[in-house]
Amino acid sequence: MNAHNNSAEQPIVPWLALQQLLDSALPIGGFSHSFGLETLVQEGRLTTSAQLEAYVRAMLRQSWATSDAMIIKAAYRDIPEGQWERLFAVERLVHLQRVAFETRSGIEKMGRRLLQLLGHMFPQVDCGPIAIALRDGRSLSSHPLVFGMACVRLGIPLEQAVQGYLYTCIVTCINSALRLISMGQMEGQSIIARLTPAAAAAWQEVRELEPEDAYTNMPMAELAMIRHETLYSRLFMS
Repeated sequence: MNAHNNSAEQPIVPWLALQQLLDSALPIGGFSHSFGLETLVQEGRLTTSAQLEAYVRAMLRQSWATSDAMIIKAAYRDIPEGQWERLFAVERLVHLQRVAFETRSGIEKMGRRLLQLLGHMFPQVDCGPIAIALRDGRSLSSHPLVFGMACVRLGIPLEQAVQGYLYTCIVTCINSALRLISMGQMEGQSIIARLTPAAAAAWQEVRELEPEDAYTNMPMAELAMIRHETLYSRLFMS
């Protein structure tokens, strides 16, 4: 029996599976995207760790929790009932609110890489409906959608899944900032530790929202994402 088949028979430990999905070393390309942060730094709008922390807090409450988290919530509502088209409609609603082409492309690339990885990481997880919908143009296979589907299939509770996703958003942003502003690893980790409770609080603020009520309210960040592709020099793809 080969290793792949053997792993398919092993029981999944949900909380450990979640740790792997949240690992910054997961090769889905998150390290390649700053999602507008690089623009804000180059334009002098964000140059200190205090400004960075304020920016991440705002993104948590006005973008990541109110938009991406709604796709994850829809996955938990719709997948058990087989309501895939309703789920894909929420994904499209959220995704088309991303004004910048680079940002939409980055979120799609990360999702599709995660979709490919899942077959090797967790062969027990049935990714077929999303893979087929992607092929047929019914789904964009965006990162929050694939992440949400994986968490549903792995038996991870909704609250842990959303808080974990928001934590990943925080870590990705801080890791990008470490390459852009004068800030050391110790300070970066301190900021992450201070922001972790904010991820839980952001979810509490939106947990009663219907997925169809998803919205984002970070115009300065959206404009930075749009302007990124015209920067003279860039470290990041978005």
